[in-house]
Amino acid sequence: MPRGLGAETAARPPGGHGRRARAGRARGAGRDVSAATEPVRFREALRAVLPTFLAVRLGTLVLGLLSVGLFPPLDPVSVPGWPAPPMPDPGWHALFTAWERFDALWFLRIAEHGYATGDGSAAFFPLYPMAVRLVSTLLGGHPLAAALLVSNAAFLLALAVVYDLARSERSGSVARTTVLLLATFPTAFFFLAPYSEPLFLLLAALAFRAARRGRWAVAGAAGLGAALTRNVGAIVAVALAAEAFQRRREGERCLARGLLAAVAAASGTLLYLASWQLRSGDLLAPLHQQATWQRSFSWPWSTLAQATRIAFRYVGQTNGPYWLIDWVLVVPVLAVSVLALVRYRWIFSVYLWGGLLLPLSFVFPDRPLMSMPRFVLPLFPAFWAAAEVLERQRVPPWAAAAVGAAGLGLLLPLYVGWYYIF
Repeated sequence: MPRGLGAETAARPPGGHGRRARAGRARGAGRDVSAATEPVRFREALRAVLPTFLAVRLGTLVLGLLSVGLFPPLDPVSVPGWPAPPMPDPGWHALFTAWERFDALWFLRIAEHGYATGDGSAAFFPLYPMAVRLVSTLLGGHPLAAALLVSNAAFLLALAVVYDLARSERSGSVARTTVLLLATFPTAFFFLAPYSEPLFLLLAALAFRAARRGRWAVAGAAGLGAALTRNVGAIVAVALAAEAFQRRREGERCLARGLLAAVAAASGTLLYLASWQLRSGDLLAPLHQQATWQRSFSWPWSTLAQATRIAFRYVGQTNGPYWLIDWVLVVPVLAVSVLALVRYRWIFSVYLWGGLLLPLSFVFPDRPLMSMPRFVLPLFPAFWAAAEVLERQRVPPWAAAAVGAAGLGLLLPLYVGWYYIF
């Protein structure tokens, strides 16, 4: 199977007070936070995002349980060394087993039994399953419970970091709306499932937050973790280098420290590749094993053109909605991401567009945007941009969140029923 809101906004226009305000915010906002105030700011951020997290967590928990018997399920698909849970699977334990679908099985298998040569497991980077294995050991050997704990804790912390970063880089209202949009995006349930996206979002946001505040050692360490979490983690290294060069262009003497942080981040990818060279003699095994999911190179514009043609060709036909769902979720993200090219610092633009263009370049031909609605989840600058568009157009954030939550309510039951939402 292929895988694959606030008072300050009312007091001033969304863009600030003209060009000078925007330029000042772009250059220095991230550096105005002192180390002494960091813990206080983070506690404030955690309190701000906790209600949203709890509402989404409880809502999806109930919906996941109901979804087990809501639709006739498709056949479960096991992975080598880890059988899929049976369907139907009645009982209260389905509160948790309902989340064990698709790539979650790979992460659980790797956490419990490790990697194997040639079975496709190399495509999954190691930090998330390592964290699951550690927590599972502490719990006495319960990998699914451990994976859910890791994902949920990482998502809560990631929301707080994204909120704090958005508050310092954009505004308090943009920060609040960003968290709301991110938590109610139609595929946001992947943040709560045994997937690596929440840990990656946390580490990437931590790296950028540290870099913007001149804490390059922290940025490098978090970037290294991000590169060990997902194959697109190397983009974090490029984004850190971009920030170092932009700081140098603005007259700061931090190029060497910034580039060292970027090298540290890139070393995460290199370490994982080197481990496969030692294990199997194939340095590029994590890339070669992407062939298991039948992905091949395509120019991003060709991917989008093909996806657009297919999305509207099969409307109303059996399985036709999959292509349309992909298109409806991905194309608006691409549209708002154009703002990043002209309004955001290089670090955020590079991360956002690198995270978009890379998966758009390696696609499953029969479903060009397969998994893209999940891949866009950690690209938080796109959600900043969406929040700013809503402010400019005076659209209430709750209205956009309601639309997203409706999509979430549709896609989560499909995911639980083994329909092709991955």
